[in-house]
Amino acid sequence: MNPELSIVIPAFEEAERIGDSLGKVFSFLQAHQPTAEVIIVDDGSRDKTSEVARSFCDHHSEIASQVIRYEENRGKGYAVKIGLQAAKAEIALFSDADLSTPIEEMTKLVDPIRSGEFDVTFGSRAIDRSLIGTHQPWRREQGGKVMNLIIRTMSGLQFADTQCGFKAFNMKTFRPLLDVMTIDRFGFDVEFLFVANYNGLKLAEIPVRWNNVEGSKVSVFRDTRRMLTELSQIRRNATRGAYKIASEHTETSEKGSA
Repeated sequence: MNPELSIVIPAFEEAERIGDSLGKVFSFLQAHQPTAEVIIVDDGSRDKTSEVARSFCDHHSEIASQVIRYEENRGKGYAVKIGLQAAKAEIALFSDADLSTPIEEMTKLVDPIRSGEFDVTFGSRAIDRSLIGTHQPWRREQGGKVMNLIIRTMSGLQFADTQCGFKAFNMKTFRPLLDVMTIDRFGFDVEFLFVANYNGLKLAEIPVRWNNVEGSKVSVFRDTRRMLTELSQIRRNATRGAYKIASEHTETSEKGSA
């Protein structure tokens, strides 16, 4: 029997905290969603991320789980795509390995998909900043606001926060879109939302609790340059029609709007 929910956790050199994070995830699932599965994707870590994750999963068989590893670091976007492609459930959620958004917030994203109200839901730190417990350093937080302005300007997506690492998907409608995704690194969140919106899926930005966790691998200068390049790539892909999917969902949407 397939699981009712797949949770994908991309991980890069997370050996020191992946065990603690998995402990929280498994504990919550055992109490609230025991029919879920957990997929950890090791994005070419040079430390013992895979070994720690496999050891934890082997000793906690009450929740279905697997660890996927490849040798070359390809980027978080690539890891998330690999995890989603391996997901067996009709609904999948991806969460950053540091659990900066607590796993307990999962139901805010999963329930609207389960009810059929939305196809893609994603956590937001910007809609209700009172839900932020530990803030990022001031410079990084302001940089994030500038980045969001750039994202809205270049992508046309009018969301307050595209970059929160907590997103859920109706895999029946979203899985076909994975084949046309091209961004493997920092801009993959924007591409996910852009392609879903482009193909007529129903999206919802949902405020979630969030805490800054030390040890971020984001570099403001490096990743701002990369985001600009990747936003340009998304615009080019859209212009040449590379994102259009002839799926049952989009065909139904087109007929309904004809």
